Amino acid sequence: MGLAVPICYGGEHALGVSGAMTKSLLLSAKHVEASRMTLHWFGNTSSSSLWYELADIEAKVRMKKGDRVWKIAFGSGFKCNSAVWECNRTIKAPTDCPWVDCMNRYPKALEFDQS
Repeated sequence: MGLAVPICYGGEHALGVSGAMTKSLLLSAKHVEASRMTLHWFGNTSSSSLWYELADIEAKVRMKKGDRVWKIAFGSGFKCNSAVWECNRTIKAPTDCPWVDCMNRYPKALEFDQS
């Protein structure tokens, strides 16, 4: 499939799910960076975390035309869903992003990265 930037999001146990998905799918730290930084900055914001994750990727100018993002969502019980989105244009560096001035400090090592 050639995913450029997979985004993994878990529900209540987001860190555990994210860690398990990272290992199972052999993802790199860069693949799950936006998800982990969203958890670091905002906590578990449920389904709205997707928009924070995409904003993180956009602020770091990591989306190019044709890149794909894999959204994985886990709910309670056996509920899960996924979608693959393809970027239809190259994203330019944002000038109005609220955290564009601090993006150079991230990613940083977080407690859950040590497992």
